[in-house]
Amino acid sequence: MVMSANISLIYQNDPDLRRADVKALLEWASKQPHLPKISELQVINFLQSCYYRNEQAKCVIDNYFTIKTLCPEIFSGRNPNSPSVQAALNCALMVFLPKLTPENYQVYWMKLIDCDPNHYNFSNQIRYFDMLEMLTLHKNGPQVGVQICIDMEGYVFGHLTRLSTSIIKKLLFYLQEAMPIRLKGIHFINPFPFIDKLLALMKPFMKKELLDMLHVHNSIETFFEHVPIECLPKEYGGQMDPIKVLHDQVIKEMDENADFFAQEETQKVNESLRPGKPKNIGDFFGIEGTFKKLEVD
Repeated sequence: MVMSANISLIYQNDPDLRRADVKALLEWASKQPHLPKISELQVINFLQSCYYRNEQAKCVIDNYFTIKTLCPEIFSGRNPNSPSVQAALNCALMVFLPKLTPENYQVYWMKLIDCDPNHYNFSNQIRYFDMLEMLTLHKNGPQVGVQICIDMEGYVFGHLTRLSTSIIKKLLFYLQEAMPIRLKGIHFINPFPFIDKLLALMKPFMKKELLDMLHVHNSIETFFEHVPIECLPKEYGGQMDPIKVLHDQVIKEMDENADFFAQEETQKVNESLRPGKPKNIGDFFGIEGTFKKLEVD
């Protein structure tokens, strides 16, 4: 398993990160009987993602482990060799590009490899996205910011019909309320003609702050205002390795870190031990049946 980020270096390189705040959060977490044991590095990632606000970090930590426990259809089954993860890897490239933007943001790139909508499973893709993000945080520590970039070339209407409003709602809650990252933008390039229908599914579950980060680029030039061309793979005129090379690296890295994913999957919430009333899926998302069926006109 890959070594985790050097905690001493993280403190050294981030003057806003205070050991006393991290210690206080660790002590708080250890006194929450329903939470799993969490590491100092995890606490650092949560605190930094919340811009060093301890009370907000407490809420995000609780949301993170609770959502991951209550939504096994998205977050469980993280063995890289499992059929669901392998199917996701075969369907799409997801990778953190090696070069940072001028603001030191990391660029998360997503592009279909297999464009057959019958092979597309939205829950599997979210699991893949989350596994790669959590592994990156474990290896490198906090990120200054993240730009999520989705190349929609190859998407057809059949992909839209395979989306679930319930899963979209859970993903957007997780992104906004639980994931320990500083999200700086979501960018769609090469948008398909029915992008408006996709956005209509997403927008009811997005806060204004996230809506303001959402960009649909009909021109690649407007995208380059956020992510310079040199950050991109060679296929896009950039300086990074071609997509296939990057994809092969991701597959190898996931496989080599099966132990990390196995350990991570043990971190569950025990609702029977939660102080006060136990939480269930309805507390976060209402009655599931309301969101099960996706209507596409």
